[in-house]
Amino acid sequence: MKILFCNYEYPPLGGGGGVVNAMLAEHLAHQHEVSVLTSAGFNLPEQETVNGVRVIRVPVYVRKEQAAANFPSMAAYMLNGVRRGKALLAQQSFDIINTHFALPTGPVGQALARFSGLPNVLSVHGGDLYDPSKFSSPHRHWILRSWVRQLLRKADAVVGQSNNTIENVAKYYDAGLDVQCIPLGIHRPRFRVASRAELGLAEDDFVLVTVGRLVARKGLDRLLQMLARAAIDKLKLVVIGSGPLQGELQEQAQQTGLGESVLFKGFVEEELKFQLLQAADLYVSSSQHEGFGLVFLEAMSTSLPVICYNHGGQSDFLQNGRTGGLLQLNDENSFLDTLKHLHGDGEKRRAIGAYNRDKVESYYIDSCAARYEALFEQLTGR
Repeated sequence: MKILFCNYEYPPLGGGGGVVNAMLAEHLAHQHEVSVLTSAGFNLPEQETVNGVRVIRVPVYVRKEQAAANFPSMAAYMLNGVRRGKALLAQQSFDIINTHFALPTGPVGQALARFSGLPNVLSVHGGDLYDPSKFSSPHRHWILRSWVRQLLRKADAVVGQSNNTIENVAKYYDAGLDVQCIPLGIHRPRFRVASRAELGLAEDDFVLVTVGRLVARKGLDRLLQMLARAAIDKLKLVVIGSGPLQGELQEQAQQTGLGESVLFKGFVEEELKFQLLQAADLYVSSSQHEGFGLVFLEAMSTSLPVICYNHGGQSDFLQNGRTGGLLQLNDENSFLDTLKHLHGDGEKRRAIGAYNRDKVESYYIDSCAARYEALFEQLTGR
């Protein structure tokens, strides 16, 4: 098949939604001809082939953060994506379009499907429908809700990556819409194991790690407040990721007395990310909502227990007590109790870690790609 992905974010831009799109595209590129229409910026080439995937980037002008888009850049992607996409479709034949994120990518995919007559699969990732940390979240505004509702209804198929995302489609947009659940997947990690000394950590440190963009929805400010109260000796929190709140969070760490106990690593290469995960004792997150939660799977693949809240797609594969702690949203007392319990019980941490490593086997990218491939074949009549 000749597959055209549309996604306003694609590595190295953006977060988890772009990352999983890249993994999906690269896996399908082993057997199909795959192109991606995405955003330019940060001196990225207008067009290149990355791991077998043809990546075409359109100008977005004023994007200031590699990790997070702004409204002008999203608007520019909608306009230039349609323009460049139509030119691409006039030059080259495709069999199907897969559009990722209702907004801002949805209008691009829908316009190109209407222009070409190709089937369009709209994949919604969660934050594009419902983000409790943002006033601009579409679920809060009648006009945006109506726009998203029309995009969902006009798509030839809609895919949600978790039951939580599908529930939000029904709650805020269209209760009668048929949405297929295809869980996301991760690559099986391959990395050289590094010692703690290589990573700047002491053998007797109690190491927590968290991964994600430094934006309000991730709730890292709440996590810092909790850890300041935890009074755990030799505590280290490794923060992997960048974003607009980094300076503010670094200042908070100093003001709360955590100081050198919090290590802000910024954006890191995949190998270093997995080395840090493998060297840690626990994965922690106070995110206010996750559409799916790829980072939890990555932590599980390195035998880490996970402590987080239950508000989001991670509830599909995490279980309180079995995978670590899956707690009521913002129940900080239970969060700290679970953290302290696992801090004091290394045998329990190892047992949970072994369970998580086995459980994640069904969430690798080959399973996700096979289900998308079957859906594409169904819609194209193959």
